[in-house]
Formats: sequence, structure tokens, C-alpha cells
Amino acid sequence: MFDNLSEKLDKALHILKGHGKITEVNVADTLKEVRRALLDADVNFKIAKDFTTKVKEKAMGENVLTTLQPGQLMVKLVKDELTELMGGDAAGINLSGNPSIILMSGLQGSGKTTFSGKLANFLKTKKNKKPLLVACDIYRPAAINQLHVVGDQIGVEVYSEEGNKNAVEIAQNAIKYAKANGFNVVIVDTAGRLAVDEEMMNEIANVHKAIEPHETLFVVDAMTGQDAVNTAKAFNDRLDFDGVILTKLDGDTRGGAAISIKSVVNKPIKFIGTGEKMEAIDVFYPNRMADRILGMGDVVSLVERAQEQYDEEEARKLQKKIAKNEFGFDDFLSQIQQVKKMGNMKDLVGMIPGAGKALKDVEIEDDAFKHIEAIIHSMTPAERSKPALIDVKRKNRISKGSGTSVQQVNQLLKQFDQMSKMMKMMQGGAGKNLMRMMGGMKGMKP
Repeated sequence: MFDNLSEKLDKALHILKGHGKITEVNVADTLKEVRRALLDADVNFKIAKDFTTKVKEKAMGENVLTTLQPGQLMVKLVKDELTELMGGDAAGINLSGNPSIILMSGLQGSGKTTFSGKLANFLKTKKNKKPLLVACDIYRPAAINQLHVVGDQIGVEVYSEEGNKNAVEIAQNAIKYAKANGFNVVIVDTAGRLAVDEEMMNEIANVHKAIEPHETLFVVDAMTGQDAVNTAKAFNDRLDFDGVILTKLDGDTRGGAAISIKSVVNKPIKFIGTGEKMEAIDVFYPNRMADRILGMGDVVSLVERAQEQYDEEEARKLQKKIAKNEFGFDDFLSQIQQVKKMGNMKDLVGMIPGAGKALKDVEIEDDAFKHIEAIIHSMTPAERSKPALIDVKRKNRISKGSGTSVQQVNQLLKQFDQMSKMMKMMQGGAGKNLMRMMGGMKGMKP
């Protein structure tokens, strides 16, 4: 996510490293490179120019503290300005209606239908809502089928009317159905087109007028850069939408849309899509995104994801097993599953301060655990419970069964043994304090 932009901004801000004070010359040199990095990320020229002008004014007006290096001060100023440019504060979603009606809009291929499912899953699992998905794409039968597949996947009902070619009528009927059957959120997935056209705009404007949604969201593919911003402006001129959804932020995106879309349409980015899984949806926090762009990581989001997977009862059982030296491969496998639920590995690594930069040339596969899982699944229940049973003969059988080498099996056993010893050592004060801390954090609200 934003790897190229992060690298170029890092180089630009390095210009001030070692300077004793901020001067007009070294600030100008730094900001020239910052502007170049933003333009390369497909940020609009005027926005990039205004951005660097504001940072320069703040930099020249600052009294540099003796404890703060010029480079550190410039990073802070750039971060603050990036945060402001992307919206300042996180924007919530309006769920005041009964049912709350959310209208999804966007071009074909932007990930609108998939994100409708992600949003429904988010509201169901995180907000304790009962959502209804509505298929209003009357032009593409595949879109209706896709929404039904997504709905089955997340356990959310999908409303559609086979043969009905009136999107307004379908949406109105769906809302009546929702009211009659206890749904408190209705998410209406509308038709997308390959480009902005009058027919499309008229249809979605008619749906908007007929159902009067509490939230109108515009879904845009972050990989399209400045084109995404221009499309958002065209939609906003007709719909006056409430917020933006940026999808495919896990791809090879330059980041221009995320940075400049708020400035152009004056509407906040509300959510981002960070992967293909239905759980790959995040509330958009401008300050956290600015941290990540500048290579500072995003520890808060990482902790929040960990909290979501944290089970106090399971943690207590695990603690007892470790204390009795009964921690086995089944427990290890359970921990792996929890980590995998937190999101794709590259995204998680990017949240660790400094790790994204250190591992920028390392290819991190999303199925990084597949060899470990295969080895564990090739063990018998007794072997998983008591790894000490695994001798040379068993190692050969496990390696053949998992499609791995004996060397990989040995490596896993060695790492597991080291980890078990370390966990045993943590059973003292440090381990208990960690458990208490995690329990306390679980109750915290972001």
C-alpha cells in the first residue's frame, strides 16, 4: 500500500537530515522532492502545489525546539498536512433510520458489489445489525448472481426480483420487505457502467430520489488514480453523495485518489477495501493512513485487529496448558488461524513501524503459513498433542504426507520447541501482565 510514494517521500525528507536548522533553501529543496513524489503518485498538480506551499509556510514559521531535529519537524508537518488533506478526522456512517438505507454507487469494475457484501458483513459482525442486500443492477445478470453468492458467503439475505427491469420499483419493494421482516439496514447495490453517461446518472438519481437514503456512498477503485477523482466529482455533482469508499488499496496503487479525493469533492473517505476476503474492510482514519504513507506503521489498527480475534476464555485455557507444559500443535494451529483472520500478511507487516521499509523487497505471500499447516495436518492427534513422540521414521512420514522436506519438518519442530520454552518463561509476571493488558484493551473503544 503506497510503497512507491512512501519510498519517495522518505528520500525527500532525508534531505534535511543532519542540518542544524531549517532554512528557506533546505526547505525548498525538500518540498520540491515532496511535490515530485505527490505528482508521481497521481495527485492533482494544483493540490500538490498547495500542499507544499502550506507545509513551507508552517516550516518557516516554526521555532525549532532544541530537542527536535529539522528532519523530524518536517516529517511532523508533512504528516499533519497529509492528515488534513485526507479529511482530518474519521467519518462515521449514518445508521439513524429504521431501516437505515444505504445506496451504493460507482462504475462497473470498481468493486461495488463485493464491497456491498463487505459492508453488510461489517455491520452484521461489528455493529450487531441485521442487513438486507438489494440487487438493483438490472442490466447485468452476473451482478445479481454475484450478490447472491456474496450474501450466502456472509449469511446475509439478498433481495432480488427476477425479470423486473425497474430499479426504482425493486428498491422500493425491498424497503417494504425489510420493514416487514425486521431488517434494520438496507444496502442497495445499483448498476455500474464502464463510463459516466447520462442514462446511468438519470437512473441512479431516480433511485436516490425515490428511496431517500440515509447514506449514499460512492465506490471507487483506488488503482485508477486521478481518473477516480474525476469520476467522483461527476457523481457528486448529480448525487451529492455522503462519502467515498476506496477499494483495492492492497493492489499496486499509487495513492493519488486517497490523498486528493477529499480536497476535490469535499466528501470524506469512510471505508477502504484492503483485500478480497469479506473481512477486508477498514474504517478510514486519515491520521493512521498518513502514518503508514510516511513509513511509521499503524500500531493502533494492528492492536484493534488483534483485539477482534482475542478470546478471553481461549486465552485462559491456553495459559493453563502452557503452565502444565501441554501446549501442542493443535493450539499452535489455532493461533495461526487467529492471525490469518486479522488480514493479509503484507498489510499486517505494513502496520509495524519500520517493517514495511525493511521488508519492501521481500515478497510476503498471503498463504505464508500453508507449509506449516500442511505439516501439522499430516501429524496424528497423538503427535500434535506430544511433539516429543516424533522420531526419524515419523518425520519421514509427515514430510511425505505434507509434500515438504524432512528439513522443513525439523525446522518447524525446532521453532516450536523454542517458542514453547519462551512461552513457559513468560508464565511469570510478564505473561500474566500481558494477559491482563489484552483483557483491558479488549474493552477499550477506538
